[in-house]
Amino acid sequence: MLPFLVHDHKELLTLNMNEQPMYEDPLPGIKGLKVQPLFLDPASGVWALRVIFSPGVILPRHYHTGSVHFWTLSGMWHYAEYPEQPQTAGCYLYEPGSSIHQFVCPASNTEDTDTIMMVTGSNINFDQDDNYVGMLDANSIMAMLIHHCMEKGLEPANYITPGQADYTAK
Repeated sequence: MLPFLVHDHKELLTLNMNEQPMYEDPLPGIKGLKVQPLFLDPASGVWALRVIFSPGVILPRHYHTGSVHFWTLSGMWHYAEYPEQPQTAGCYLYEPGSSIHQFVCPASNTEDTDTIMMVTGSNINFDQDDNYVGMLDANSIMAMLIHHCMEKGLEPANYITPGQADYTAK
């Protein structure tokens, strides 16, 4: 006997990344990124993005409050702390919560680096002197994309997101 379904799914929740827009440089202060949101759930703190990094992009050092699954589709990158372990096309990286590192896409790369990441929790970002500069999570990414699209006159991002938390009965 099949299990009782609390939610009846009428269709697959699917996106074709080839048909979705990429948003160029949506993060304030960071150039050389193209971001495509895939899944954003501020209630559970889970977010999935496709990010294409131009050669020479260096992200702020950051601390992960939760785990990360990271796939490299093309190009190459490494963490400043682990230059002897470059991530190249076909690599999958798992990062446990409480990881701290700095993403580096070498300027010597001859192509963009195309990646997909699924993150639980937040990135707590620091400057070169280890001062707190901000946080990135599903909620802030949603707000950032709304602002970016409004500011640039772009169509709103299309991504998968669960419904808002609510009571079962009022």
